[in-house]
Amino acid sequence: MTHFSGSYLASDVHFLLQILTIPTVDIAEKERLIQTGQKHYSQMLSEEPRPSPLHHQLYQQALNQGALRVAQEINALAQTLAKHAYQRQITLVSFVRAGLPIAILLKRALARHAIQVQHYGISIIRDKGLDHAAMAYILANHHPDSIFFVDGWTGKGAIAQELVQSLLAYPLLKNRLITLADPCGKAWLAASADDWLIPSGVLGASISGLVSRSVLTEQGFHGCMLCPHLADVDVSQEFIEQIDHVVQKTTIVHNTIAPWTSEQAQQLQQQSQEVIKQFAQQYQVTNINRIKVGIAEATRAVMRRVPEKVLVRSYQDPDVALLLHLAKQTGVEIEEAGHDLGQYRALTLIRSMR
Repeated sequence: MTHFSGSYLASDVHFLLQILTIPTVDIAEKERLIQTGQKHYSQMLSEEPRPSPLHHQLYQQALNQGALRVAQEINALAQTLAKHAYQRQITLVSFVRAGLPIAILLKRALARHAIQVQHYGISIIRDKGLDHAAMAYILANHHPDSIFFVDGWTGKGAIAQELVQSLLAYPLLKNRLITLADPCGKAWLAASADDWLIPSGVLGASISGLVSRSVLTEQGFHGCMLCPHLADVDVSQEFIEQIDHVVQKTTIVHNTIAPWTSEQAQQLQQQSQEVIKQFAQQYQVTNINRIKVGIAEATRAVMRRVPEKVLVRSYQDPDVALLLHLAKQTGVEIEEAGHDLGQYRALTLIRSMR
């Protein structure tokens, strides 16, 4: 079995993905094919654009203001997770791409708790589920009780729900999803429920080991394309080293971080559903996949989909500066929605192509 680690260190992650070469599809055409049901989003890729100098500058600002918070939250998550290790062993299964940097940082932090950690990057696709070939490989090599899933954040909770459905096929596996931020209350363990500017959320391949979003395949592992055209702007390993350096310098506070109680989870889920329902009614959206909530999801939607409108809680919020810049750059309508956004600070509405 050949593993690869993209532009990350081989000691930090093994990707369980096939490397593919497929023709890329124009973003507008991809959107049309998705919305007319001719193709699923996981069957196509658009060429990943290079971040502009201003985009990169705004990423650096996000990193400068958010590095300490990421480091503190990684420490807190690792501290809690170490208590749940199976015979001092943990197998981290991160979702490509947003889960990758979070899981690598967790892997390193857990090692300092004398936990033996393996980390695999695998694909999970909305409407299609987990990569079952990857899961078969992991389960052949690791005890089910050692396995924890990692994503960067939750938006509406679509991927978290996909995990729930996929795990019905694995009765020995527990639904233990870890995220840095969980505004919709769908994770098992999260550092907070805040919707905030996680630095790794504002870039794509260039902070995810130079791999594309995952692609559905007929057999074997799900696939991905490599993005060597972004090698000169790749900050994947640099991000890990910078945050890990802060993690090591940060005093471990004995936080009382714990999985959500059922009441906490239910309240967050209800608030999230109310926000989405309100905007779906307001804009006559029948397919809620067109609504992307949360700063990271809203930003990524502007970068790789065809947005119709961007709503933010406040124009003055520094955490949405990049989102506003990208929206203005592409001529997308922007609106200040205030507290109507609930726990979210941003929302992007995908344009209807029907």
